[in-house]
Amino acid sequence: MNYELFIRSSLQSVDFALLKDGKLIELHKEEDDNKFSVGDVFIAKTRKIVPGLNASFVNVGYEKDAFLHYHDLGPKITSLLKFVKSVSTGKLKDYSLKNFPFEKDIDKNGGINHVLKSNQSTLVQIVKEPISTKGPRISSELSIAGRYIVLVPFSDRVSISQKIESKEEKNRLKRLLTSIKPKGFGVIIRTVAQGKKVAELDRDLQNLMDRWNAMCKKLRG
Repeated sequence: MNYELFIRSSLQSVDFALLKDGKLIELHKEEDDNKFSVGDVFIAKTRKIVPGLNASFVNVGYEKDAFLHYHDLGPKITSLLKFVKSVSTGKLKDYSLKNFPFEKDIDKNGGINHVLKSNQSTLVQIVKEPISTKGPRISSELSIAGRYIVLVPFSDRVSISQKIESKEEKNRLKRLLTSIKPKGFGVIIRTVAQGKKVAELDRDLQNLMDRWNAMCKKLRG
């Protein structure tokens, strides 16, 4: 017996055809709605805490709940939860973080039931797209990627791509980004930022801040 598998993909779907001795015996079609891509940020609500897995299942609007492990919460999760609650209730209208008091970092080896509560809202980011019967894998450690810069809320760290070899260029970029980045936000300087002027970097940074503000406005409904 001779089996052959044919796969045809398009922007909308992937078709699988299994042939046995030249005859079609199975045909499958998987639609790709592309609503949950890696890097997308969503407003999510905790559905179920599972202490045995040190994880929670979270509703992000997909048919299957997303999986959020304790180690994917990020050290600043308590600051994020406080921020989300303050914004969603209307108590906080300034999204810049410059006057927002950060909470203490969580324990690296703590329990998720000591951090999250059922029906609690937060912001999460897709780190693995949903497949088959599983929902997406998510993280609460947010980052927003631009052309030259990656913006990291609830941080003040300035990091730089290791692919930039020139020490002089590394120092120049770090100095520039340290001077223009908003308080309460860290940045990761990408390789393509090499040789770019402050105006180009600042424009990219402002675009990222606009995206952050747009996300925060959605929290208020």
